[in-house]
Amino acid sequence: MTKLAIFDLDGTLLNTIDDLAGACNHALRECGHPVRELHEYNRLVGKGIYNLFRGALPEGHRTDKDVKMMADVFIPYYDAHKCDLTCPYRGIPEMLRKISAAGVMLAIASNKYQAGAESVVSSYFNEFKFVRILGQREGYPIKPDPGIIMEIMDEAGCRSRDEVIYAGDSNVDMETGINAGVRTVGVTWGFRSRDELQAYAPWKLADSPEELCGIILA
Repeated sequence: MTKLAIFDLDGTLLNTIDDLAGACNHALRECGHPVRELHEYNRLVGKGIYNLFRGALPEGHRTDKDVKMMADVFIPYYDAHKCDLTCPYRGIPEMLRKISAAGVMLAIASNKYQAGAESVVSSYFNEFKFVRILGQREGYPIKPDPGIIMEIMDEAGCRSRDEVIYAGDSNVDMETGINAGVRTVGVTWGFRSRDELQAYAPWKLADSPEELCGIILA
């Protein structure tokens, strides 16, 4: 039986791509660099904020100094515009309600910077109680390091990995769940392709929040 369901955030619970791309393109413009096309961000996001900047910056401008300049512009802009176009994927709130009512504990393990993760969860999922909402934090490794999953399991009091499901939309998420030794579900409605997820041989693939709900409650 599943006691704890841990979710990635961007591309899994929330469609954040437009606001992330808008903020990153704003930072690129302000720092004097060409902007990226929206479709490019599907591959750029999900690896942590600093890797997002390194990927978006042009060759020859991916230094620590350039990344810091991007962060200084991106973070306040994104904080002000993070809810402009972002929304939960259809069926996500209903799924969370159903599994919560069944007694499954909820948690989030994201590579979004910590303050941003907490803020968007508060904006869209304030009705739910999460064991932990963890994002990218200074001094902690980011996914696919499994530490974030283990930290959440400790907080939830889950001793057995068989009690835990981790669901995400990217190769990074598949690696994270597999590294942690928990049942890993790839969701196909997010930013990456079904083929990318399938290449990591996850425990299950889910094509809709309704299907994911059935997997968690099975």
